[in-house]
Amino acid sequence: MCADVTMDSPVRKSVGLTRQMRDAIASEIEARVKRHQNAIARLRSAHSAMAAAGKQVTAPLVMLAQGDSWFDYPLDGNGLSLADTDIIAQLQGMGTINPVIANISHHGEASTDEMSLPKQQRMVQLLEDPSNWLGQGKPDAILFSGGGDDIAGDKFCIFLDDGASSASGLDAQRFQEALGMVEASYCDLFAFRDRYAPGVRVFAHCYDFPLPTGFHPDCVGPWLKPSLDFYGWNFAQGTAICRQALLDFKALLTRLAGDPTNLFTMIDTQGVLAPADWANELHPYPAGFRNLASKFVDALRAAFPGRI
Repeated sequence: MCADVTMDSPVRKSVGLTRQMRDAIASEIEARVKRHQNAIARLRSAHSAMAAAGKQVTAPLVMLAQGDSWFDYPLDGNGLSLADTDIIAQLQGMGTINPVIANISHHGEASTDEMSLPKQQRMVQLLEDPSNWLGQGKPDAILFSGGGDDIAGDKFCIFLDDGASSASGLDAQRFQEALGMVEASYCDLFAFRDRYAPGVRVFAHCYDFPLPTGFHPDCVGPWLKPSLDFYGWNFAQGTAICRQALLDFKALLTRLAGDPTNLFTMIDTQGVLAPADWANELHPYPAGFRNLASKFVDALRAAFPGRI
């Protein structure tokens, strides 16, 4: 029998809500892009005026950001109100010369979502529109945050062994297979960059060691503790399991960064956050995000002296 799709059916309502959510995300991204274009227009005008007055002009870094909640966290530290506190929000106000960033990230997305066809098409539109960039007609860098949502959440249990029959907790083979999909996303990002923005360096981070406390905003989560509880791992054991998972993830990114043809810088953000910096299982308070953003500033300064 077919599902009930009458006007008031749960199926139709669910489809309608999904469409509304998709349209709301698209509208939000479009608004961000428009604000970015307005910022670029103001910069062009200001630089023209300075050049006409014979003054030296140093252009800020203009970058494209694609990522998950570490680039798009729309909550305050208590998870109670809308107040951008993520790495990109912090980074835009940092540096001697503040960078300008076209941020098309969205919370809750795995790397495979970020590199899906619609998201690549959106990036192509941004890259091919000269109103988004200065000078060379392309971004100075691409900032990427991906991999955490491929593993965390209800799916985290897939990569765990039963605490009653295992001493390691993390099933190495299953987890490495999951990292294989993350690697495919990063490699596709490099190939995408080579096609649409050749020569532009990618900067990404390796997260930090989460604490499986079960703390989460009312609207989403928890991401780690339920799976660890299900398989019989206590907090100390679960913390060690999460740490190993993130070390394995960092090893993957380090290997990718070691290939010079990838034009990829891995920013080491592990060990930056203290336990008191975490607002919940996966996200820090604003001050923690600012400390993480400072690592991006350091890496960007090394790559672009005098530009940030």
